[in-house]
Amino acid sequence: MVLAYVKIPATQYALHFQQGRIRREGIGLSFFYYAPTSTIMSVPVVSTDAPFVFHESTSDFQSVTIQGQLTYRVVDPKKLASLVDFSVADDGRYLSEGPQKLQERLIQATQVATRGSVQRSALREVLTSATPLSSELLANLRNSEGVANLGIEILGVAVLSIKPTPEMAKALEAAAREELQRRSDEAIYARRNAAVEQERRIKESELNTAIAVEEKQRQIRETQMAAEIAVEEQRSRLVDQRVENERKDADSRAYSLEAMVKPLRDLDWKKLMFISSGGVDPRQIIALAFQEMAGNAQKIGELNISPDLLNSLIGKAAK
Repeated sequence: MVLAYVKIPATQYALHFQQGRIRREGIGLSFFYYAPTSTIMSVPVVSTDAPFVFHESTSDFQSVTIQGQLTYRVVDPKKLASLVDFSVADDGRYLSEGPQKLQERLIQATQVATRGSVQRSALREVLTSATPLSSELLANLRNSEGVANLGIEILGVAVLSIKPTPEMAKALEAAAREELQRRSDEAIYARRNAAVEQERRIKESELNTAIAVEEKQRQIRETQMAAEIAVEEQRSRLVDQRVENERKDADSRAYSLEAMVKPLRDLDWKKLMFISSGGVDPRQIIALAFQEMAGNAQKIGELNISPDLLNSLIGKAAK
């Protein structure tokens, strides 16, 4: 009788088969068993990370290298043990390549899903789609019937990097460099245009200010001219009024003189002289008489003057 002892870690699910039937099962078991008729399977139930590297082609026939990691765990150890051999020896070593093939099978399913996604997109889209690709792979694997039949739950898929070939990487870097340079030039031109536009606005503002100042000065000049015109109009009215007043004053004086002269207009000048002399002088009367006679000399035929009259006039004149 051969007895053996096995101790299963707490991260393993143990299945003790004896004569085709399960005698014991559970996590972290330790027990003695009859080795000739027993088979021990140990299925890991903790999460496992499976790194992967795929070389795929995009829709524009460009090669890319996709590196990532698949995380999964066993949720139904009995179902998995019925499909994959997890038998262990007395020292805990797996007796078959079943565990390794399980990981390869999961990576192959991941690669199939990755290929279908990458081949639908162009190179530039694929290189910038690490996060969307991770989400898509996770959804595809969780919905995969083959993965579900293994009793495995996919915890996560992380695409760590997507790289093109070195030659294509250099070409893309050159194109990206040119694009960045072009954007830089556009930014410089836009900045210059903005500066020119700002300068134009400043000049336009200055011109508008100058025009507004000129308009105000013109209004001031017009106001001053209107004031001067008003003053001149008032002065003209004043002069006209003054001339009118002087004319009326002259008319008044002329009327007064006319009234004074009118009574004397029909008088003889001799009478006026006589009146203005202030008295009666015989000599003046005689002189006037002689003057009258001289004016009518053609009518006088003969004039006799007595000696007494002539002596009296001469004598008085001598005195």
